Amino acid sequence: MTLDSILREERRLAALKVLTKAPGRSANAYVLHRALTSLGHPCALDQVRTELAWLAEQGLLAAEDLGNGMVVATLTQRGADVGAGLARVPGVAEPYGQS
Repeated sequence: MTLDSILREERRLAALKVLTKAPGRSANAYVLHRALTSLGHPCALDQVRTELAWLAEQGLLAAEDLGNGMVVATLTQRGADVGAGLARVPGVAEPYGQS
């Protein structure tokens, strides 16, 4: 496993955890970008949008493109389960203490 893939999996897990705590389990890409950066996952805003699209393809969140680069992500129950370590999806890191 490469460092890039480890960082990507951790960033995806962090995004799910942020959405778990967000009002209505929903946030836009700009808010997620700031949250991920503050949690030690610095990345470009475009990377956040790419990760949101990937997570949506996995059924872990719904991503709504409002245009002009504005994407709103809403966590699904499956995404909440993965973020809590109750379910596993290859490509998303497991929460610490889970195996």
